[in-house]
Amino acid sequence: MGRFIALLILVIPGVIAGYGIKLMRDTIFQLLNSPFPNLTLQFFSGLILFGICLTFIGGFIFYRDRKNGKIAPRFQKK
Repeated sequence: MGRFIALLILVIPGVIAGYGIKLMRDTIFQLLNSPFPNLTLQFFSGLILFGICLTFIGGFIFYRDRKNGKIAPRFQKK
């Protein structure tokens, strides 16, 4: 059960990051999605979604590896 919850914790931000990439791609091809009034706002919303989710996934993996002792000595807790 714990592994399934951990998988969900990683899949949900992954899907949101994918949506952020889709928003940025649509901006490059000049496709405006409905909740956004202009392409600039759509691009930066996608960039923010992608950045936040990527940071969350990276932090989750870093925390897990630190707990298991699989990181470089300079990142270990003192």
